[in-house]
Amino acid sequence: MKRPRKKIVPREKKKTADLGANQNFPIVGIGASAGGLAAFEAFFSGMPPDTDPGMAFVLVQHLAPDHKSILAELIRRYTRMQVFEVEDGMQVSINCAYIIPPNKDMAFIGGALQLLEPAEPRGRRLAIDFFFQTLAEDLHEHAIGVVLSGTGGDGTLGARAIKSEGGMVMVQKPESTEFDGMPRSVIATGLVDYELLPAEMPAQLMAYVARAYQKPLKSEQVSPADTQNALKKIFVLLRSQTGHDFSEYKPSTIHRRIERRLAIQQIASIDNYVAYLQKTPAEVDALFHDLLIGVTNFFRDPEAFEVLETQVIPALFAGKAAGSTIRVWSTGCSTGEEAYSIAMLLLEHMETLGEKYNLQVFATDIDSRAIAVARAGKYPASIVADITPERLARYFVAETTGVAYRIHKTVRDVVIFSEQDMIKDPPFSKIDLISCRNVLIYLEAQLQHKIIPLFRYALNWPGYLFLGTSEGIGEFSDLFEVLDRKNKIYAARQSSSRRLPDSPGRFQLRTIERYVSAVNADGKKLPKRASVRDLTEQALLKQIPLAGALVNAAGDILYLHGRTGMYLEPPPGETSTNNIIKMAREGLRPALSGALRDAVTRKMIVRNFGLQVKTNGHYSAVNLSVCPLANADESALFLVILEEASVAEIGEKRGSKSKLQIGSTAGAHCRARARVAGKR
Repeated sequence: MKRPRKKIVPREKKKTADLGANQNFPIVGIGASAGGLAAFEAFFSGMPPDTDPGMAFVLVQHLAPDHKSILAELIRRYTRMQVFEVEDGMQVSINCAYIIPPNKDMAFIGGALQLLEPAEPRGRRLAIDFFFQTLAEDLHEHAIGVVLSGTGGDGTLGARAIKSEGGMVMVQKPESTEFDGMPRSVIATGLVDYELLPAEMPAQLMAYVARAYQKPLKSEQVSPADTQNALKKIFVLLRSQTGHDFSEYKPSTIHRRIERRLAIQQIASIDNYVAYLQKTPAEVDALFHDLLIGVTNFFRDPEAFEVLETQVIPALFAGKAAGSTIRVWSTGCSTGEEAYSIAMLLLEHMETLGEKYNLQVFATDIDSRAIAVARAGKYPASIVADITPERLARYFVAETTGVAYRIHKTVRDVVIFSEQDMIKDPPFSKIDLISCRNVLIYLEAQLQHKIIPLFRYALNWPGYLFLGTSEGIGEFSDLFEVLDRKNKIYAARQSSSRRLPDSPGRFQLRTIERYVSAVNADGKKLPKRASVRDLTEQALLKQIPLAGALVNAAGDILYLHGRTGMYLEPPPGETSTNNIIKMAREGLRPALSGALRDAVTRKMIVRNFGLQVKTNGHYSAVNLSVCPLANADESALFLVILEEASVAEIGEKRGSKSKLQIGSTAGAHCRARARVAGKR
């Protein structure tokens, strides 16, 4: 049954205003594919008939290249706005709609729409991604992207680009679409601001624009001191809920992202937003993830990756015997594209040499959602724009649905993903290459001054640092020399100091150590208000491990600490498990299961030395300890400690097991191990 058309009173035609790049109105990019005509009809039917929307709409639909589009004619039936099929160089005006013509790619730059011949054959064209990306680059936080019905993943990378610039993303509710592939692909990124029916979208867009484009409050209304106080409260709420401190991030970035959240939630002032955060934990999480959004894709900045491939990667292998280890740290890895890109280059060069090496890429980020995506290794079909057909065939497996690709096991086994905050957590060591791209630009200078020396500490010599194109080493030319100035690639200086800087993380650990009473060493219990984090951190301070987990008697993980990715990973096909036994890598599971069972039943510390744990195709010697903890509420909790075994421990204690009673003997043993570790 056809929907009745509402009566449209045409407005008086006027010349389109040539506002160019200085237009002060939002431009909404709307992408659709299969099922898009019905979605467009519902969208414009929902537009208030007697109200100008105060924005422009640019419609990008997948069209047959040899058929005339009827979209412009259809839209005119449901709107008073002027509707144009785009001609090359057409200027965009407020309260108008623009339709992409068949067989064209379209870009937005300087207030105008530019038409291009498609670079890819039909079936591989990503017109929505391309347009959204140009919209984001030109309009920044004023860009808006809407994804409607369609198959495939076009629009996903474009939505990420819009969010990275502080713009807004809206998608059609999947259950209301004829084809839900495109909306679901965007929703899976966790970046969507609104999921709505098409008819509901215009009203929400107008409300958002009214708040996002309002003039800043006058200085006499809100003083700088009041704003700073409100920001401090927001930092406290973020740190309390997420454990991460944003007080040394650049204020411009923080302000833009907070303003965006105010517009999303329709909140009038920053003080009101503070009150809203206090009673809405979900909004704290939303702000946290907005602050972390970054642009990433495979082989981003191809010229920089070419230098990496031809100059840096061969140098990592030079002088190393076959079978030796090459270690890379990709920090701020987001959803993993860059870490996987580096892993591909390592695998290709190893194949060129015809020798076998132990390749390890440690990929870290503070965003747990991004790490989950990276571990799954599943990406939208639109990645074909960034990857050569040869690499796509070799390193990816197409999903049966045809809308996504999954990273091949040969690459996945090289990369170890884990949550880590480079600002406060201990750094990796003995690294050959550090990639930290587009992270430092968001940090204040004083924080950068702490991180650059930390990178030098983590690197071997020779070792290399790969930064983003807008970043640099600043005043630390004594630690690094320039290898490629344009692409921001640096080489560690041999004579430079490798002393670990007194980082915020080390200070935080000392503060925790002073504040929280000892666990198990002296048989004392934690204070009643001790959090799970305090409980774990304090116990780990006594053990000085590289990685650990707090679990219950069933092995369910309550808290993870440190770099657990070498020892734990979700089992194939299961992405939501939180059980440490199921997540244990090959060689660890039987010993861990038995040790936990013994610790539960006999209330003893159980240790296994020199376990051979398989990681990335090779085996590492690992020491395992499971320690019962005295918790304030008397619940049964256990600290699982995993650490690389020393050469002596491998030779003398391989596979051996010891059980120690909790009490002074166990405490003395732990303190002795701490002293030994401190001397290494």
